[in-house]
Amino acid sequence: MTARPDTHPFNSDQSAALLRRASKQWDSDIVPQLIEYVKLPAKSPSFEAEWKRAGQIQRAIEQAQKFVAAQPVKNMTLEVITLEGRTPVLFFDIPGTGAKATGKTVLLYGHLDKQPEMTGWRDDSGPWTPLLEDGKLYGRGSADDGYAVFAAMAAVLALDAENISRPRCVGLIETCEESGSYDLPPYLDALAPRMGDVGLVVALDSGAGSYDELWATTSLRGLVNGTMTVRMLTEGVHSGDAGGAVPSTFRIARQLLDRIDDSATGMTKSPVFSAPIPEERVTQAAQAAAILGDVVWKRFPWQSCGGAHEFTLPTTKDPVELILNRTWRSALSITGADGLPSTKSAGNVLRPYTALKLSLRIPPTVDGAEAAAEVKRLVEKNTPYNAVVDFAADSAATGWNAPAFAPWLTVALDAASMHYFGKPAAYMGEGGTIPFMGMLGAKFPDAQMLVTGVLGPKSNAHGPNEFLHIEYAKKVTAATALVISAL
Repeated sequence: MTARPDTHPFNSDQSAALLRRASKQWDSDIVPQLIEYVKLPAKSPSFEAEWKRAGQIQRAIEQAQKFVAAQPVKNMTLEVITLEGRTPVLFFDIPGTGAKATGKTVLLYGHLDKQPEMTGWRDDSGPWTPLLEDGKLYGRGSADDGYAVFAAMAAVLALDAENISRPRCVGLIETCEESGSYDLPPYLDALAPRMGDVGLVVALDSGAGSYDELWATTSLRGLVNGTMTVRMLTEGVHSGDAGGAVPSTFRIARQLLDRIDDSATGMTKSPVFSAPIPEERVTQAAQAAAILGDVVWKRFPWQSCGGAHEFTLPTTKDPVELILNRTWRSALSITGADGLPSTKSAGNVLRPYTALKLSLRIPPTVDGAEAAAEVKRLVEKNTPYNAVVDFAADSAATGWNAPAFAPWLTVALDAASMHYFGKPAAYMGEGGTIPFMGMLGAKFPDAQMLVTGVLGPKSNAHGPNEFLHIEYAKKVTAATALVISAL
């Protein structure tokens, strides 16, 4: 049927026009902008203590400000806001158009700070060396999530160019997300009164199970980050002299880690680290598993000789259980270490201490502070050989479980996905942690939340060879425009 511009299901001709306009802007304007953005080592404050002196975050936000200011949007206000002692944010306010000019507001969120370099990049690329190849843009921050501010503006522009009525849109682009968004709450307190009645939050900072449909994120795990340090000696001593008399701090660390998880399966032991999985999330995991199948585990860069096909997982290859494992169950990783010399420089010395960086992902509904306290209790009580053990938490973030999707949003997501991918939208939790979603949910409890993104298979956010799938990003941009117009 033929629909009016402001009703849904969407008009096919208009939907196609939105994609054409978004694609044109991506090719002519956004990709060149992102190439320049990739070159900026705008590392988040947790990874660049002297971020203000380095000036890279400031350069990133100035680039975004210049881009937004150059867009032909009527009556837009735009400013960079810097609260005392905080990282800056970009804030813009675009009045609504047509019949939807009054009423609810759409909040468009993104961030411009980046993860650190990481090793393992291709020889012809690097974290700050953009590479365009096979429809992908390689470089740190391209997909996570520097593209968001550019895509959000392209979505609004496409709607206006096609004379499709839309609500008021406000943008909040922060520069502290990769550090846990600790600067975001003061900005929300300061800016929320200026945003009006927020009916929809759009965050383009999440993942996609595949590049073949539109994916909506339904939950995010929480995260406890911290360092466990085990000390036995005040200085290193000859291992031949002390070995067998003085316990190795590494061996003690192994014993303490066994208190947190089962080294054979990776399953955590304390009930504090677990939570009931809602039935709706189990159903969604089954639907996602039916789409993805073995891709759930085969997509990772396994080192085993025969590749992923030969690899034996420690628990199961059932894609439903694997999706639940990575979205609703805890998992401990060791992401760094101190006190360990490189293998080339290691002598026959019993080291005085071992420090391990712990990264514990926790279910969306587990309280982050309680989980951090439990880790501390587990490793510091009754230490083997009276070793001096300390766990210092760097962060303790509670996850996020999406509120129920309103019927209008479900219809809009499915319609947008059908228009651009020929398939209904897919729904799945993500294993990563995005603290700002909990903050936004608390600040706007009645708003609908669309959390989506372009981090599909092998895109490798935070790791080497991060890339942005450009054609998928174009479709996500157009789909975002349709959902905005549906509010």
